[in-house]
Amino acid sequence: MEAIPQSNSIGAELRGLDLTASLSDAQFEQLNQAFLDYQVIFFRDQQLSAQQYNDFACRFGRLKDYLFADGLDGFPYITEIVKTETETESFGSFWHSDSAYTELPPKITMLHAKQIPPRGGDTLFADMYAVYDDLSAGLKSTLASLKAINSASVVPRDEDIYQEVKSKNSGQSEQFAIHPVVRLHDETGKKALYVNSIHTLRFDGMSREESLPLLEYLYQQVTRPEYSYRLQWQPHTLAMWDNRCTQHYALNDYHGYRRVMHRIIVEGERPL
Repeated sequence: MEAIPQSNSIGAELRGLDLTASLSDAQFEQLNQAFLDYQVIFFRDQQLSAQQYNDFACRFGRLKDYLFADGLDGFPYITEIVKTETETESFGSFWHSDSAYTELPPKITMLHAKQIPPRGGDTLFADMYAVYDDLSAGLKSTLASLKAINSASVVPRDEDIYQEVKSKNSGQSEQFAIHPVVRLHDETGKKALYVNSIHTLRFDGMSREESLPLLEYLYQQVTRPEYSYRLQWQPHTLAMWDNRCTQHYALNDYHGYRRVMHRIIVEGERPL
């Protein structure tokens, strides 16, 4: 296996592995270490069946169904995310970490590209270790004891991020969870900023109006290009990212073309 770094901060292409075959324990350990090192890894030309995709994801832990969408027939943990030729809204076109409004947010999200547009549709990723590391000592001290209330309903309903998938639990849009603002990674021991603009409602113990000035400053840091990597999808690319220490943004710049992705999420631990 060869890891090809994609930026100075985050992302690597892994070459030399055929994910349609079972990985040895040694291969899996090498892959998992690369995942922890680079936070976002991807593989080209992986023509996986649904069963092979599901089996690969299971190596990383317990799979989790998505609260707001049904899975494929026979594969409840594989969610199909589709934008059609006539749609203009796109799923995930905000900087965010997945499902921060749940008590056990995913530790890993995977996407397998089934159909991509001839151009556009890239995904941006941000390194939340680096964002945290570059904050001032004073701000780190302020954030150290703060917790944030994260909700599934922060985004206004007229910009509903769930409208492009088949809803199965729309009545649970008020679900929320309280998590630390600075998250300690349970495997690497490193600290990462853990607030995002579409799920974080406010700091615990403060109003939203009091919280927003500081939150908006933190959100601005996430968008700085020196912390990011831009993944250009190809057919049969499989990408996976560490939801504990990254944020991502799906670019919505391919109107008139169809895009089909298969997503799997791996359940994580309660954020520390």
